[in-house]
Amino acid sequence: MNTVPCEMKILDRLVAVNLSVAIWTARKKLTAADFGGAELPPEELASWGSKKVCDPERLRIFSTLKSRAVSQLDKIGIRFLGGWAIPEDRAEAINQFLRQIKTEFLNAKESFLNSYDQAVASWVDKHPGWEQLIAASTVSADYVRSRLSFTWQFYKVAAPDASVASSESLTHEVETLGNTLFGEIAKEAQSIWKRVYEGKTEVSHKALSPLKILHGKLSGLSFVEPRAAPVADLIEAAMLSVPRRGLISGAHLVMLQGLVTMLSNPTLLVHHGQKVIDGASPKSLIFSPHLHHLPIENNEGTETKNDQPTSGHPFVDSLGLW
Repeated sequence: MNTVPCEMKILDRLVAVNLSVAIWTARKKLTAADFGGAELPPEELASWGSKKVCDPERLRIFSTLKSRAVSQLDKIGIRFLGGWAIPEDRAEAINQFLRQIKTEFLNAKESFLNSYDQAVASWVDKHPGWEQLIAASTVSADYVRSRLSFTWQFYKVAAPDASVASSESLTHEVETLGNTLFGEIAKEAQSIWKRVYEGKTEVSHKALSPLKILHGKLSGLSFVEPRAAPVADLIEAAMLSVPRRGLISGAHLVMLQGLVTMLSNPTLLVHHGQKVIDGASPKSLIFSPHLHHLPIENNEGTETKNDQPTSGHPFVDSLGLW
């Protein structure tokens, strides 16, 4: 009798999410006719550009809402099968969040469509002499309506019978979820370093907010990789060690910079997570002098110390781990 491999049982605690957002670009391809028959190079030599038939700024809200949805899914889930894998116990909260975004999306859609004709007319008025170029490419409000949508689907992924050949790719996706998780944490930590900690001698308590997000992601997905929970413990210990009031500076800031540097490198992240599993105290690790002086590779490949200003960012080197 075929049994489900242990690593595939992770799927029992995950829900897959697929997000599909369509946004009309208000662009149409330029054609030779747009230039009144002027002699132009063949398409194999030069490709055509595009023309805007409406002010793109009026459509910015749709991209903003899509970005908010993607950002929230990234905070909680792992990229998986073209979408995200999220903890099953977070599915309802995500569903409610996406419903709110969809409501805003649909409201913005109706507002845009109600003023669509006026928006096109204003665009024409703004570009005198090009009325025919724009008019030749305008589309109906109904067409635009069909090109603006916000949908998502939740589904469970089940492990197929071990004898099914197609299960090999799914097995690989599941087996590498831990690597994917740590890779995503490292990428976000690099961004946090650049936005919040690089070259700073003091920061406010707002600097802890992105670390709280990483802590929540690692805690929620701790069943995916055994070293995720210990790394979350390191982040929690660091945040609890910071004074509750006032600016963060001195040894506490250096400690946070060391933590972010560690999180920015998947190899170090795994190494320190394993240390906690082996019995090391999270607090002792975050105040370790070694953690405070981890090297950071900048864009030129040279190393600097994390308590010194640098123009580069923590460089993630898998060292063959992934």
